[in-house]
Amino acid sequence: MATRVLVTGAGSGLGNNVMRSLRAADASLVLVGCHDDRFELKKSDADRHYLLPAPEQRGFADRLVGLVAREQVDVVVATSDRDVRALSRLRRRLGGRVFLPRAGVIALGQDKYTLSERLRARGVPTPRTYAVRDLRSVAPLVRRLARGGRVWCRVRRGSGALGAVPVRTAAQAQAWIAYWWRMRGVRPDAFTLAEYLPGREFACQTLWDRGRLVLAKTFERLSYFGGDSQPSGVSSVASLAKSVAEPRVVDVCAAAVRALDARTSGLFCLDLKENAAGAPCVTEINVGRFSLSTGLYDLIGKHNMAGVYLRLALGEAVDLGEPYDAAPDHYLIRDVDTIPAVVHADELFEGITDLR
Repeated sequence: MATRVLVTGAGSGLGNNVMRSLRAADASLVLVGCHDDRFELKKSDADRHYLLPAPEQRGFADRLVGLVAREQVDVVVATSDRDVRALSRLRRRLGGRVFLPRAGVIALGQDKYTLSERLRARGVPTPRTYAVRDLRSVAPLVRRLARGGRVWCRVRRGSGALGAVPVRTAAQAQAWIAYWWRMRGVRPDAFTLAEYLPGREFACQTLWDRGRLVLAKTFERLSYFGGDSQPSGVSSVASLAKSVAEPRVVDVCAAAVRALDARTSGLFCLDLKENAAGAPCVTEINVGRFSLSTGLYDLIGKHNMAGVYLRLALGEAVDLGEPYDAAPDHYLIRDVDTIPAVVHADELFEGITDLR
């Protein structure tokens, strides 16, 4: 009987990307999709589709558990931080059908300030970060961090560079935070101020089994989807990214994950940026879910990470030997309303007549 996988957030960009990766790993899979938004669900690439209540709504848990039984689901895959939290709460009712780190590790990864504090205490490179208490606390924090340069201001929870902007003065930071408070209802104590990191930006997706690093892949973000229209100039979604061989990045990421839980299992997607000295520093860890750029982790190199994840989730013993699967010089090219393309550097001009 074919393995049956339930993918939450079906129809979202990440949901569909994960399903493409899973099918590339095993075409026999039966993919079941669910979402609480019927418009998103209409875009899903799953074989079957189910509309559920939102995870925070009454009845979600019973409907999801019932769906798992109805479809005889073997593994449930989360595709958002919200879904990771929801599945973590239901892991006992779902039996062995989720492959997630401990609940405490998930909570730690979803708060950027407490994550930074934990990593710095364990000696893992990460930008100096301070929690904002109120608008009055901003000025002394900016003075401590700026030293004539820039300071990174952002919301401590959420994704997509939410509320992120570089500032040079306390007045700029206060105005930005006050705007979000008055116009978006985000309180000042939801923000952090951090050391600004000027260097290259990397992403690393790692897969773990009981404290053992099973697989790691890396890429560099080269440009950002919607970056030109963002005050920060960046977003967490790369419009152009390149696979790279960067063992030092993997070393930092492995140390960061072990600092959270030395016996962990599951997925950890890490963002890093180089400081002024060129050292990669961890800025964010998405715990328990795939990266939106999962194609660069699944469709190149020796191993499809989504496929390996599924094998581990099903309880298989997996030993790939060398965990770092570096396949440099592949580009991920993404735009709205198109399927992301993954192309090797040698293929960039295939089918193109250069008239420059």
